[in-house]
Amino acid sequence: MTNPSTLYRGGVLHCPADPSATALLVRDGRIAWLGAAADAPAADRVVDLDGALVTPAFVDAHVHATDTGLVLSGLDLSAVRSAGELLDAVSAFAAGLPGDAVVLGHGWDESYWSERTLPDAAALDRAAGGRRVYLSQASIHSALVSAALLAACPEAAAAPGYDPSGWLRRDAHHVVRAAAQGSVTRAQRVAAQRVALRHAASLGIAAVHECGGPEISDEDDFTGLLGISGDGVPEVYGYWGELLGAARPG
Repeated sequence: MTNPSTLYRGGVLHCPADPSATALLVRDGRIAWLGAAADAPAADRVVDLDGALVTPAFVDAHVHATDTGLVLSGLDLSAVRSAGELLDAVSAFAAGLPGDAVVLGHGWDESYWSERTLPDAAALDRAAGGRRVYLSQASIHSALVSAALLAACPEAAAAPGYDPSGWLRRDAHHVVRAAAQGSVTRAQRVAAQRVALRHAASLGIAAVHECGGPEISDEDDFTGLLGISGDGVPEVYGYWGELLGAARPG
């Protein structure tokens, strides 16, 4: 059984082959006809575009889907205005996560707070129920982290920018950021990838080019993303950048 056909008319269609086209017919999920509305074939359903622009789907030629999805599905802290509000936000967000999930958040900015005292690593541990917590500042050059995350990367203590309070900068921040990214569970990663791809689809993007590499993600992340390509989400075309990567055994 075929799906009902739909005629879209009264729009501005971006079609170099027929610049004057104002209507298109979709049948079984494919464009079956395009041209002037006056010449349109009959259809089961008619949609008036009211002058809207219709274009082919877009391709995003450079994405990092997992990171994008983690930001889209992570904890937005841009509106918090105190340490207490931040801890409350972490607690509420963590309550909806599995026990092994890492809490990722972004956007806090103490310069907007009337009292600029920051929560320490122990307070973040309590708020997150013992989960690893990584909360990047709005500048992305520092982060608040939990004691659980600090314990997972003791090497951070010897790096410039380390502070036992859990507010880390410079090299120490880079160390804990890598540890936080490495703590993301497979379930979190797959969910984040789908969030990113569904968001792309909502913007009219039908295909993305994932630009991966050893400094950006790992091969499991990369191949996992390729594995869901086109599965109810946009197509994914992968590019892996690694010096002499082809020469590695296996």
